[in-house]
Amino acid sequence: MTGKSPARATGGPFWRWRRNPLRRHSDVVEAWIVLAVWTVALLGGLVAGGAAGAAVGHTFAERRAALHMVPAELTQNAANGAPVVAGYDVGKVWVTVRWTYADGSAHTGLTKAVPTATTGSRLQVWVDHSDRVVGPPTSRGEAALDAAATAALVAPPVGTAAWGARGILRSRLMRRRLAEWDAEWQQIGPQWRNFSDGKG
Repeated sequence: MTGKSPARATGGPFWRWRRNPLRRHSDVVEAWIVLAVWTVALLGGLVAGGAAGAAVGHTFAERRAALHMVPAELTQNAANGAPVVAGYDVGKVWVTVRWTYADGSAHTGLTKAVPTATTGSRLQVWVDHSDRVVGPPTSRGEAALDAAATAALVAPPVGTAAWGARGILRSRLMRRRLAEWDAEWQQIGPQWRNFSDGKG
């Protein structure tokens, strides 16, 4: 026993790339499969994750660009508004606010305020291009975090898919290799039995 591993005995992990009498065409094909899988798993995962993260970031950026903040004032006492019953703003109430643009056009809408706010209180509200009051957009920091999380979630499945494809290809390659070995044995077997006096 020399204690050498099969990889060392055949010339290291790259033996399929080197010319030797034991290397078959299927060994070269398998080597290319392994290389392609590693490339797809690493680069494909990075590219897919980066693209998904960029798409999420672009979506948030578009939403921020579609909104703008305006100063508004309450048209009623918040104590008379309807309470918010769900979400992070439970404890606030719905109130009507009014704001005026520089061209003199006045607009109104519903937003959330603390129950102690009174008529004429000033607050900032977010509105869209249709002058509807909307929730605040996601901050740049939160958008970056969501984009990174999306990239982290998308990249692993790409690598997993690549390894799954590798398993399928290797199993097919092994079946082909066994068939080749069987065909060769059909040719060599009779000769071997002749050399061993029919005892092989």
